Amino acid sequence: MGRNTVREAVRALAHAGILEVRQGDGTYVRATSEVSGALRRLCGSELREILQVRRALEVEGARLAALNHTADELGELRALLARSQDCLRSGEEEFARADADFHLAVVRCSHNTILIELYRGLLETIAASVAATTKTFAKALAVDHSNVVAHIAAGDEHAAAQAAGRLFDHLLGDAGP
Repeated sequence: MGRNTVREAVRALAHAGILEVRQGDGTYVRATSEVSGALRRLCGSELREILQVRRALEVEGARLAALNHTADELGELRALLARSQDCLRSGEEEFARADADFHLAVVRCSHNTILIELYRGLLETIAASVAATTKTFAKALAVDHSNVVAHIAAGDEHAAAQAAGRLFDHLLGDAGP
């Protein structure tokens, strides 16, 4: 393997938060996965800003999902909700990925291709923000997620958006300044 290839790989892994490059000292492993690497970079105001962006995307995603979902998609949402709740007992990192998959499925139910692509582009950061907030809000998140699915199933766009918004109101209330 060429040096340039290795250099680019190290640069990409450092950007993802998995490696730390110390000039004149060496390269060190900081995290064993992208989620934990991203989580190490999230703190204080940065986490708050990520949650604010997620709120904007996910509230609109839930609203549109209530209007546009199919029966098959509703079944998938329920299955992903159950999976994320199972993973909550298994471990934070597994839950973070399962919960991010659930939120992506809600946004996919919107059938808005631009919204879906924006959300997909933030998926690793979203998973990291889930991991960063899981311990504090685990029980509230399970209830709020169930409410979001129930309102989407009922086709109530306003209630679905409000339920998604309440989820972030909980998170942002404890996310710092």
